[in-house]
Amino acid sequence: MKYVDGFVIPVPKENLPAYREMAKMGGEVWKKHGALEYIESVGDDLNPDLGGITFPQIIKAEPGETVVFSFIVFKSRAHRDEVNAKVMKDPMMNDPKYKDKTMPFDVKRMAYGGFEVIVEA
Repeated sequence: MKYVDGFVIPVPKENLPAYREMAKMGGEVWKKHGALEYIESVGDDLNPDLGGITFPQIIKAEPGETVVFSFIVFKSRAHRDEVNAKVMKDPMMNDPKYKDKTMPFDVKRMAYGGFEVIVEA
């Protein structure tokens, strides 16, 4: 079964262009090393009246922030581990020009996890 790394990230709306550029680079690197899909999406309908907890509540979104929901699809967890190891060694990920660059979001409020796919339609 496939495996998915998922992310929910608070991003200041003013930083969306910078986030998009970072995400484009990330997508290129993950796909280059074997990820099956790389998706970055920005919040549109974040407060549906369905009860429960919304994405903005999960990440404690502040005024002026939106939510980015992202996921990367792999063949399996082992494949994910192999791809991620290659990504971390990729020269693009270790370019000195990014060493002291500020992230366009608060990393401490990012939610992340790996998920085994149980249904695929």
